[in-house]
Amino acid sequence: MYTIIGLSGTNGSGKDSVGQLLAEKYGYLFISVTDLLRAEAVKRGLPVEREYLRQISAEWRRESGLGVLVDKAVAEYERQKDSYKGVIMASLRNPGEADRVHELGGVVVWIDADAKIRYDRIFSRQRTPEDNKTFEQFLQEEADEMNRSSDDKATLSGAEVKDRSDIFIENNGSYEELEAAVKAALGL
Repeated sequence: MYTIIGLSGTNGSGKDSVGQLLAEKYGYLFISVTDLLRAEAVKRGLPVEREYLRQISAEWRRESGLGVLVDKAVAEYERQKDSYKGVIMASLRNPGEADRVHELGGVVVWIDADAKIRYDRIFSRQRTPEDNKTFEQFLQEEADEMNRSSDDKATLSGAEVKDRSDIFIENNGSYEELEAAVKAALGL
């Protein structure tokens, strides 16, 4: 049984669903690092949009190290660890975060699904106004986040996180199929 699980994957693949599943059924603390970034954007009076969240995360990595979001999640877990089996954090988007999970003895899980399925999930839930985008915009945004566009190691690189992942889960089906895949992959 892992104490630290880092979730990563493509947009709309089901990372939060897996985190919530592990929290509700298996006693883990689930921390969305994206929610930490959203809260910081609100605190700064910035729009809660991916562009600003990327800027904040890169700023924090430059100031406090590439694994800062993992460290923030683990610190929260440490304050409450008597109540949980471990901590699940999503969504890792920088290879330094995957490296930090490994340094702490954890495992990184990559979740993926067909692009059209993922787009339909995001478009239908409309969590934020920026979820209202075309399929082409969705694909371009994903490409931007998967492949680092500069030499700045603090920026996003989903492809490098994927390369460092230990477990891979496809989520093209029902919630029940996802739950079965998670249980099998993590030995629950």
